[in-house]
Amino acid sequence: MSTHSITILGGGNTAFSTAAYLTLKGFKITLFEISGFEESLAPIKDTGCIHLLGAAGQGTAKIHCLTTDIQEALAASDLILLIVPAYAHKAFAKVCLPHLTSRHTVVLMPGTLGSLEWRSILSLDGSAQVTLAEVDTAPYVCRKTSPDTATIWGVVNKLGLGVLPSSKTAKVKAQLDPVFPGIQSFPDVMACGLAAMNPVIHPAGVLLNAGRVEYSKGEFYFYEEGVTPSVAKVIQQVDQERRDVAQGLGYKLPSVNEAFYHAGFGPKGDLWSTIHGSWMLTQLKAPGTLKSRWLTEDIPYGLAAWSSLGKQYGTKTPTMRSLVNIGSIIMGFDGWEESRDVRRLGISEMDKTELSILLKTGGNSS
Repeated sequence: MSTHSITILGGGNTAFSTAAYLTLKGFKITLFEISGFEESLAPIKDTGCIHLLGAAGQGTAKIHCLTTDIQEALAASDLILLIVPAYAHKAFAKVCLPHLTSRHTVVLMPGTLGSLEWRSILSLDGSAQVTLAEVDTAPYVCRKTSPDTATIWGVVNKLGLGVLPSSKTAKVKAQLDPVFPGIQSFPDVMACGLAAMNPVIHPAGVLLNAGRVEYSKGEFYFYEEGVTPSVAKVIQQVDQERRDVAQGLGYKLPSVNEAFYHAGFGPKGDLWSTIHGSWMLTQLKAPGTLKSRWLTEDIPYGLAAWSSLGKQYGTKTPTMRSLVNIGSIIMGFDGWEESRDVRRLGISEMDKTELSILLKTGGNSS
């Protein structure tokens, strides 16, 4: 199969935007949604068309294939882009498992260490040695602005890529270069997962604006109005703890404001200056409810996961832990119990040497 044929798994904001954008760029896109969520494809079922608006261009994209048959979806392409919330990664892994072969490359967009969880799930079945990868953030700042329309406010200049096994990084980067120009490689998926931006910003920002979110039902601009200098201080402390966890594992990662600048989100400067100088970020409103992905995804699959790594490998994360504890009260479920912790990542009790070997080889002895 040519890389011009791509399968996208998911039917949400970014999946629709990516499917439309890549279709208009000449790629042959198969768009799949999992059983139980078929309604996300219903608005385009008859026409097969997604209308694209915004900074990335405009046009009507005729999607090559819409399907709810996973066997059909995976047979259509070697390159699989999984573009769903982190809490859906496990369900998609189980659906895909019987139909994956060694020719497939599955890229989680973004991953937040989901490639390791996928590997753990697939290894239980002894299935084919699938190449797994993830990126550090979504490729676009985007939303569905009507049931059959996607609007892209900004394109990430430099997506970060991690590959499992890391020995296949060059090969996967070559696959993705025509699709996401400017993509940059991390040493491995652990470094990539620790470079995720959303968990750094969202939980602290939402929890410190909880009253306003509930009162206004999200009718304010989250980055422009919600990330004040004081809120930015808390976010920067979360960011420092994230970088400390990374450093303890041998990675030197940029600060979140540096990452935002290099991704093209805003100008160079401190966090507040970068955010408030960003045209695309300042267009985004706050979530309409506290029961949103900005907490229910970014706490258990971001902060709690990173804190779990810190605990296993000797780095303290007091600010992260506080946010997980407070967030758990607001979310109504235990963010620790539901977290993508070292056990679910399949690395519980591994020392750093064992972890390094796993990341390089993917756990394959050959």
